This record gives sequence, structure tokens and C-alpha cells, in this order.
Amino acid sequence: MAAINRLCVYCGSSRGTDDRYREAAVRLGTLIAEAGIELVYGGGRVGLMGLIADAALARNGRVTGVIPGHLHDREVAHPNARLVIVASMHERKQRLFDLADGFVTLPGGLGTLDETIEIVTWKQLGLHDKPIVVVDVEGYWAPFAALVEHTIAHGFAPAAARDYFRTVASVAEVLPALAAMPEPSIAGDSRLA
Repeated sequence: MAAINRLCVYCGSSRGTDDRYREAAVRLGTLIAEAGIELVYGGGRVGLMGLIADAALARNGRVTGVIPGHLHDREVAHPNARLVIVASMHERKQRLFDLADGFVTLPGGLGTLDETIEIVTWKQLGLHDKPIVVVDVEGYWAPFAALVEHTIAHGFAPAAARDYFRTVASVAEVLPALAAMPEPSIAGDSRLA
């Protein structure tokens, strides 16, 4: 069973076109806080990012946002999250990784896709063995799963690539899926400095 004290959630800085994406973000933020897990995320106050942080904070959850200075200065940072301000998007992704015991992906745009592919790739390369859960709200991530299958079918990824992440249909399945995964051997970094 994976011990998750800090959970990194990748999600959109927009709210998307479907109310179910927004509902999923709010529900996941609530579930994370109620489980006593710290939310680690991109630090924004907008989109699904803002909704998940607001929901966790409303349940007295711990929320740490990692945000590049240029986004902080454009006033998109969440005013009530504990913020770690970094110099670049690359540093942001590394800090999110360092702080997290596991990862969850909700619907999002190109940035969310980039973060998800990178964390799955790092797992393939043996840089970590932390659990990754993709929440396929209303089939949003079905094209991602199909792309992974496509890379396997054409010999560019091993069949084991299917096992680098777990896909679930709803946020209610996230914490049980994480609990069922093996304990990561690389723990999240407890330092926020």
C-alpha cells in the first residue's frame, strides 16, 4: 500500500467546458483534505487548480502551491495556499515531483498533458516509482490512453507502459487506487525551502 502524505494534482488552469470537470476538482480537493493528505499543485487561483485548492482549504486541508515567479507576478497565484515561488516552469515541475508521494491527473490542457507525460516518462526511465492515477472524467483522457496503446503497438514503448499509471473513471476511485498501489521507494521531499 502506498503511503501518501502529499499528493500532487495536475489539472487545468481553465475550468473547461463541462461542469463535471469542475465537480471532479471540487470533490477531489474535498476528499484529499478529509483524508489528511496535503494537496500539492501548481499554485494557481484560476481554473480547476483554483477550485481544487479552494475545496481543500474549505475542509481545513493543507495546500502547497508551486508557482513560477512570472505567474505569481501576473496575480494568478492562490492567495490562501502556502506558496513556493520558483524561477521557471522546469523548476516548478521538479519541485512538484520532489514534494509529492504520488500524482493524480484531472482534465486540463497542454500543460497538464506535458506534466502527465513527463511524470510517466520519468517512471519509465526508473527515476521514480511513485503511483500515478489518471482520472478519466467523462472519457476526457481516453485519447491519452489510446496514444499510449499506439506507442506500444508501433514498438516505441514497452507493453509495461500500461502499468506506469492507473486510469480510474471518477475521483471517488482515486484514494482507493492509490492505497492499492505498492509503496514507493522514493519518498517526497519534506523540505519546502
